[in-house]
Parts: sequence; structure tokens; C-alpha cells
Amino acid sequence: MTERTTHQPDIDALAAEVAAAFGRLPGVVAVAEAGSRPAAAADDDSDIDLYVYAAEPPPLAARARVAAAFAFAAEIGNETWEPGDEWVDARTGTTIDVIYRTPAWIEERLDRVLVRHEASLGCSTCLWHNVLHARPLVDRQGWYRRLQASAARPYPEPLKRAIVARNHPVLRQTASSYRHQIELALRRDDPVSVNHRTAALLASVFDILFAANELPHPGGKRLLWYATTHCAKLPAGFAHDLIALLGVASVPPIHAILSRVDALLDGLDDLVVREGLLPSPEEGGAPGAGGPRREPSEEMGAGSSESVVSERATPP
Repeated sequence: MTERTTHQPDIDALAAEVAAAFGRLPGVVAVAEAGSRPAAAADDDSDIDLYVYAAEPPPLAARARVAAAFAFAAEIGNETWEPGDEWVDARTGTTIDVIYRTPAWIEERLDRVLVRHEASLGCSTCLWHNVLHARPLVDRQGWYRRLQASAARPYPEPLKRAIVARNHPVLRQTASSYRHQIELALRRDDPVSVNHRTAALLASVFDILFAANELPHPGGKRLLWYATTHCAKLPAGFAHDLIALLGVASVPPIHAILSRVDALLDGLDDLVVREGLLPSPEEGGAPGAGGPRREPSEEMGAGSSESVVSERATPP
């Protein structure tokens, strides 16, 4: 593979050049760059994420011609997640990831959270963040900038409450909560299921955490870093408890995982109760139902005693 040796201005110019090539295709309304680079979270391995908006994705042959002008290795017509193409730029070694969306689709997705206040299990507001932090590179009729202007609004209180209402019970309150599923997987000696359900639990934890901080969800990468650098309100010991949970979720013996799950969720419960997003147990709520609140112990380590809301944490 070509070694990457370029600097930010070179990558910016490459992104603009590729976007312009797509912008010349018939039917393309806008091309925007999103992902880690416009959000100032890029590292040496970050790629260029381009979103091409058209009523229909451009034909495969046209997409292949665009890629051929830049790539020495291209994958055209990848439908694994969203319709897209991917290649490695021959000059810089930078990966180009192109995603095709329709304007109607993204408008409906934004209405889902910003107008109808509908929550998902994890990642409820990722597309909102994606649009807000994108950089329009082609937008001749101004549609994308109007979309961003419409999305640039205060975090809706009903959306915040809907995310907590959707994600909090499944952590450890419901009969088939993630905690209960992890417990069953432990009894079955099923480490694959333990990891699968732990990942789902963490998706809901971060959805609640970002909602409580009135921040659109940044997506699936570097979540702990993002939380500890952007969230003004964090459960005490959050980074420690999360890393401790991950440490026992994948390395035998894994039966200590339930206490680590409870340690993480106890702190989250304290946060959402203090923020007024759930009633306290004294007020008739049961934020910890489905799993006992753990007692502080030397085994849990410093920083993992009974959690209270803290201000910004130091990134690990």
C-alpha cells in the first residue's frame, strides 16, 4: 500500500478535487465531507468520508470512472451498510470512502429526531451530528447549507427524555435487559454472547450520556475520548469503570463482569436522576432495578466508589 506522507492542506485539496468530480455527475445535488476530519478528530489513519446526495445514486460505471482518476485499488458498489464506494488514493495513500444518500432520506432522518423526537436503541442522534459537522464541498443550489441551518438548533428536551426512556430500561430493568442477557451468557459459558451484549449495553450507555449532555452522538469511534473531552457532566469514575468493564469482558475469567456492569450503570443512574431525567428511588423510580447497586471495595479500585455527578474527566 502507498505510504501516507501528506499534510492536512494536501488532504483538503484531495477531498475538494474528488468532490468536484462527483459534483459534475448528472443529478448530484451536493457533496459534503463528514467524519473525523471536519470534526477535528482526525489521526494519521483517518480517511476522507464523502457523502454524495442525489435523488438516485449515480450509475456504477460513472462512479468507477471517478474512482479510476484517483485510485490504484477501488471497490465500487459496496452495499454492506449504505450504498458506497471505497478506494485508496494513488498519490497520497489516503482512503476515500464515498457514501450515497438521497436528500429525502436524510431530511426524514433529521425530522425523526428533531421534529418527532423518536429515539433508537443506541446512536439515536448520529445522523444529526453527521450533518452538523459536515463540510459542504459541492452545494450549487444551497440545499445542504439550508439543511445544516435547519439542524443547527438547541437540543430538544423531548428528544433527550425519549432517548433516556428508550435506552435506560433495557440496561438492567426489563426482563430481557442487557445485564440479564450477559448473566445468562455467563451461565452458558458463552464469551461471544457476553461481548455482543456488552457492546449493545455500551451503545445505550453512550446514547444516554450524550443526551444528558445535550450533545448529538458522534458515531462509533473514539467514544470514550469524545465523552471525556466534550461532556460537561460525567458519572464519577466513568472512564475507570468503562475500561475495567472492557478488561473483564474479553479476558478469562469473565464472571467479574456483572459487578463491573453495575459499577458503570450505578454512576449513569446517578447522573440521569440528578439531571431530572428519571425519578430517584425515593420518588418512586427504580433506576437500578434489575441489578444490585455495588458497594465500594478495594477490588473496584480508586475512583469507583459510589458515583456522583462530576465535571469534565481527564481523558485516559
